[in-house]
Amino acid sequence: MAAVPLMATVPQAVAGVIRERADVLFGLMGNGNAHLISELTSTGFSFVTVRHESGAVAAADAYFRASGRIGTATVTYGAGFTNTMTALAEAALARIPLVLVVGDAPSSGPRFFDVDQTGMAAAAGVETVRLDATDPSGQVREAYTRAERDRRPVVVAIPYDLVETPVETPVEASFGAPVESTTTDTHAPLPAGAGEAPSDDELAPIVAALRGARRPLLVAGRGVVDSPGAPQALRDVADRLGALVGTSVMARSVVGDEGDLGIVGGFGRLERVQIMRQADVVLVLGASMNPFQMRYGTVYGADATVMQVDVDPARRHERSDHFVVADTGTLLRALAGHFALTPQENGRPDGGWRATQPIPPAPRLGAEDDGHTGLSALNGLAPDGRLDPRTMALALDNILPPERVFVQDGGHFIGWVPLMCSVPDPRSHLFVGTAFQSIGLGFPSAVGAAAAQPDRTTVLVTGDGGGLMALADLESFIRQTRSGVVVVFNDAAYGAELHQYAARGLDDQAMLIDEVDFAAVGRAFGAEGVKARDLQDLDALRNWVARGSEGVFVLDLPISQEIVAEYMADSMAGAKPAPRPLPVS
Repeated sequence: MAAVPLMATVPQAVAGVIRERADVLFGLMGNGNAHLISELTSTGFSFVTVRHESGAVAAADAYFRASGRIGTATVTYGAGFTNTMTALAEAALARIPLVLVVGDAPSSGPRFFDVDQTGMAAAAGVETVRLDATDPSGQVREAYTRAERDRRPVVVAIPYDLVETPVETPVEASFGAPVESTTTDTHAPLPAGAGEAPSDDELAPIVAALRGARRPLLVAGRGVVDSPGAPQALRDVADRLGALVGTSVMARSVVGDEGDLGIVGGFGRLERVQIMRQADVVLVLGASMNPFQMRYGTVYGADATVMQVDVDPARRHERSDHFVVADTGTLLRALAGHFALTPQENGRPDGGWRATQPIPPAPRLGAEDDGHTGLSALNGLAPDGRLDPRTMALALDNILPPERVFVQDGGHFIGWVPLMCSVPDPRSHLFVGTAFQSIGLGFPSAVGAAAAQPDRTTVLVTGDGGGLMALADLESFIRQTRSGVVVVFNDAAYGAELHQYAARGLDDQAMLIDEVDFAAVGRAFGAEGVKARDLQDLDALRNWVARGSEGVFVLDLPISQEIVAEYMADSMAGAKPAPRPLPVS
């Protein structure tokens, strides 16, 4: 732990803690944070710049999702701070640990242009730590600790009159210094004991149910991804029971391919979801069980016993027959100790459900129509002459480098990649904006993912509506990414609204977008790119990959408005007075 140097200023003290707790800072400079940024960049600390303040928070958010390490961002006061609000609300609702360092009104009182930043953050459920000159290092360390412990963003505010003020106590700050904070956080801190091993009484119903299960299904969510050792513990339990495994979209590939049915819920392949419905015992581990993930109540059979494990008791679902407040890794390690090493030793002479249940293969380009995807390889065109997005996604699965990180903005198009493209591990598929039901966070999120995993190719998947909203940070992505691809599913519309509301008779004028050539825009910023008209046009991307995948390639796919994503069709079929929202995974 670094000591605060003699006569250090408040920003210098803050910078010292950032060096201790972070690897990189995302941000945009202004009056309120210029001293902080200068202190860090002058000493060689990694600073990744964005072009819009919302992008600073979005990039820090994505950095955590792609790496598991806390994100750090900085913007100035006033308009700089208010520009972050959508991304900050997304991080709060998605329970992303990050620290946002901002400028703020002077400690002597607000100026005529200052706004209540603490109140605004509190409205989004985010705590603000407003620094003073007594022990800013201790305050910032505590902010990092709270963010990591409680899995939430925390704002650290530097009053403007303190940017050149010396720290009053030039000694190493104590860890638990008092913090001035204001919050109406609806996402409360995790309960005490959430990381402790479950008691025998809590574990007994789970052990008994799994021991007697003929078709056990273990469902992993982000709680498994974020818990150290949990993926291997899940693998151990699944292997010993011969169980099948399903995941939320944010936990894809968490235990590898063996026995993996893939995504549970709206992004699941229907033929695999039908297998999930046959489970007689379901153990849900760190997954939200939100309506979309539950496929609106149809993903598990009516007679199945459903048990749930989560660190947050507020996330208990009404479908849960037994709920345990625990860290998933801690519980899974305890659970593994109750079972022998093989299914046969655990009373399953046939090897368990996994050994007897074939898993339907993933779709592949060029295969005959399987009756589920409805795909035709041919030239990749839909009946209206525009591109079929399903065929394009399947083609991308084959063309893109296998070591890749998908980052998906929000919109109708988000169903294609989960169904058609594989990922190497759960931190290589990021869904941004879904917690807050937003679009337009894609480009800066790709910046954060690229910083987190620079050795992989970062693939941003966006729509034309969200892409235009975030266009300023297309430049940030192109400028700072070693290897990246931008895929724009361009239907010349706000597709989600088109399929939800125009289909009901509402006028579509405001739902349509004059078509933009994103490849041309990308080339203007220094990328390579092509606007594809058929499958053969993807050869340009294939050649870019063959040359080493260096730089950024922008692929504009003018897709059909006539093809509705399966998850959207399911949602609309069940909607009565109003459509269900886009998925929160």
